[in-house]
Amino acid sequence: MNYLAHAYLSFNEEEILVGNMISDFVKGKKKFDYTVGIQKGIELHRAIDEFTDDHAATKEAKQFFRADYGLYAGAFMDVVYDHFLANDKNEFADENALLSFTQDTYFILEKNATVFPERFQRMFPHMQQHNWLFNYRSYWGTEQSLGGLVRRAKYMNDSSKAFEIFQKEYQSFQHYYDKFFPELKKFTINKLNELLAA
Repeated sequence: MNYLAHAYLSFNEEEILVGNMISDFVKGKKKFDYTVGIQKGIELHRAIDEFTDDHAATKEAKQFFRADYGLYAGAFMDVVYDHFLANDKNEFADENALLSFTQDTYFILEKNATVFPERFQRMFPHMQQHNWLFNYRSYWGTEQSLGGLVRRAKYMNDSSKAFEIFQKEYQSFQHYYDKFFPELKKFTINKLNELLAA
């Protein structure tokens, strides 16, 4: 669910970006319906997810959501991480830098819309129209993203508690992000270089 991180960690590689963004909607052997470059993006997405889930900071941070949301705690952390990435001055110097990045991302994705899986094809216009990638930056946008996650999930119907936890534990989540993201970025650069060289 951390769409901003997956977009950003594609490092301006067009096919990698497409694969990275559609990966959750591509199951099993369907991966091989795509170009080699997009397949590598799908593989990168899965490596990012695995690294994120296995990281000690994520495992600790998820505990804040676990009691109320069980196995969905990881998905909530994805949204929380995107909020802090959107506000990370080491990655986006200011609001304009983030806005420019999001517009470039939508432009590239729109160019490749004909290859989107059906579910992503339905979702992408909403992502673009409401600028999900940029709006992670605000409390309001993060609240909307948490709500969207609940609407798409089975067995959940209320995101208000998740937003309360996000606000209450904000400094703790910032701490976990600061421990996690530089290591994820380093891992992803190495993994991407490995994939592009293959």
